[in-house]
Amino acid sequence: MTKGLSASNTSNTSSINITNQSDEIRQLWLTADCVCFDVDSTVCTEEAIDELAKFQKVGALVEAITRNAMGGNMSFRTALQARLNLIRPTQQNLEQFVTTHPSELTNGIAELIDLLHERNIPVYLITGGFHSIVDPVAETLNIPLKNVFANQLLFNKDGSYAGFDEEEMTSDSGGKGRAIEYLKAKFGYQRLIMIGDGATDMEADADGFIGFGGNVVRELVRDNATWFVNSFYVLIDELRNNLITTAPHHRSLTTRKYSTEIEAT
Repeated sequence: MTKGLSASNTSNTSSINITNQSDEIRQLWLTADCVCFDVDSTVCTEEAIDELAKFQKVGALVEAITRNAMGGNMSFRTALQARLNLIRPTQQNLEQFVTTHPSELTNGIAELIDLLHERNIPVYLITGGFHSIVDPVAETLNIPLKNVFANQLLFNKDGSYAGFDEEEMTSDSGGKGRAIEYLKAKFGYQRLIMIGDGATDMEADADGFIGFGGNVVRELVRDNATWFVNSFYVLIDELRNNLITTAPHHRSLTTRKYSTEIEAT
């Protein structure tokens, strides 16, 4: 009786498992009943908070905090608070930034979201970014603002920076996972796909994850995602070239009102 697998047999078994997993995520993509996207470096080409920091002339300092946070040395909320304390955008600064630095969409994202909408598949944006920057992106892509999970900046009556809303799901570590858990519990999604460039997207506990490297390649995501793509056109082609049809699944969230002009209390 054979006591163990040979190296070649073990290698073949691993290859089969990887192939099966790859087939599974592709099948899940073709039958998804909900698709969630990260925004920075995924839907959009840049990291909005870094661009806002440059606009406020503190880009290098904020980037240093970002690197520290990505190294696991502080929680997302602590890093967010530290970066915003440096940026300290006034309401007027923020409005100027949004007007003069509109977010640049990644090639293919508009076509992909149009295709998902044509198939009645709900689309959500889940990000650690800010409603004031992300909401215009959602409107451009015809995504209802109630389908946007993002952070809310707070301002004093004179328009000066006052902080951010710590009640938002995405204001702390694990926030994307909480947003996905909320969606699945509320609407019963069974085949929810998360697409993003970062480890927080990969760890968000979606039914399926597709890593995206069209703007920046995160090695951890590239090496661990079952399916990693560098272009949204890969996902478009997968949908258009496959005969599987998805059942209409159109749901909407209870209306949530957001404003870029919330005053601190």
